[in-house]
Amino acid sequence: MYDNKIITIDQAVNLVKSDYHIVTGLGAAEGRGFMEHLHTVAGNVRNVTVTNCLPMSGGQFMDGEFKKSFNIDGWFYSPGLRSAHKNGNISFVPNHLHLAGAKRLFHIKPNIFVAPATMPDKHGFMSLSLSNTYEKRMIDAADIVILEINPNFPRTFGDLEVHISQADYLIRTDYMPPIIPDSEPSEKDRIISKYITDYINDGDCLQLGIGSIPNAVADGLAGKKDLGIHTEMLGSGLMKLAKAGVANGSRKNFYPGKIIATFALGTEELYDFLDDNPSVMILDGNHVNDPAVIAKNDNMVSINTTIEIDLTGQCCSESIGHMQFSGTGGQADTVIGAQKSKNGKSFIALHSTAMVKNAAGERVETSKIVPTLKPGAIVSLSRNDVDFVVTEYGVASLRGTNVRERVNRLIAIAHPNFREELTTQAKELMYI
Repeated sequence: MYDNKIITIDQAVNLVKSDYHIVTGLGAAEGRGFMEHLHTVAGNVRNVTVTNCLPMSGGQFMDGEFKKSFNIDGWFYSPGLRSAHKNGNISFVPNHLHLAGAKRLFHIKPNIFVAPATMPDKHGFMSLSLSNTYEKRMIDAADIVILEINPNFPRTFGDLEVHISQADYLIRTDYMPPIIPDSEPSEKDRIISKYITDYINDGDCLQLGIGSIPNAVADGLAGKKDLGIHTEMLGSGLMKLAKAGVANGSRKNFYPGKIIATFALGTEELYDFLDDNPSVMILDGNHVNDPAVIAKNDNMVSINTTIEIDLTGQCCSESIGHMQFSGTGGQADTVIGAQKSKNGKSFIALHSTAMVKNAAGERVETSKIVPTLKPGAIVSLSRNDVDFVVTEYGVASLRGTNVRERVNRLIAIAHPNFREELTTQAKELMYI
């Protein structure tokens, strides 16, 4: 069965026909070999749609010269998608991560699904390794399933095992999983981390997002005990807490002793930690990120970041004005789930200011707490769902507050240089 399924990358991409829909895995679970060769069949096909999520490799198929052959729909933008968006054949798929796969399948089914997998074991099973956000669902729905078997990918457990009989074709590959280096926290990050970690108790269950602030929070938790992990993304910060014995899951009331995630992305040390580690379960994103499932963890704490927040609490976490920058991902999933948890809480963190180019092209300090979001800005998190907001100037608790209270509390944690101006603008808007 194994020998009969082996094909080359060239043979794989030649299976693509005009009007096909191709889906690949999230982040490190992207079928890199296939995607990096897809452009070679551009002359033979038209109107092929590729749906991806946080792609780590470029892929020449995204170049403008191939726009008649390929459309790209992204669940979450990465630098490659952001830079290629101007070509006019790339579009964002609005989604909450736990429903991304299910809603996409309601709209359109995949002709081809492609992703990396571990080598088959003696029983014929492979692991999808680094993501099951929507991947198993796509395997069940796709006309053709292509897996890039790779000895460099960690064998992980959960519900992401695939038997060789479920794959139509296998491609032998040997590329390394993409590495995301740990972001070194700044002094502002560490101040924000201290505010947040003061609210975290021994035995709490954690979800951390990606970036230097979550990394600083992970560093700041080294003195805690018996933490649990139920997270969308398993990154290096949470892994280090687990290796140190700080996050042992011993007090978890839901999946006790287990690290629960729907995908992993980070360093080589993280991938080594995941390999053959039965304490880690990579489960279907529709389950892991369902707010009702997250809420089954008592003392759940979610920690995410945002780009900009207005004075009423609306969070724009995925765009710069109208331009898509990243994606909603699981921010609303985890924020809502944490607050539905017994004794749960949610934190949205951001620096109070950013250096932004003005009309003259000069970088000037600008407040990230604003009276109104930029024109066209995407509201990733409704003001109805915001709990704690944290900057380097403090913590604003917005749970249950009215607009006047929110305005005053958010201005209090804005940069001092902008507080008077924000107060004046709030009065003009009749918020206060």
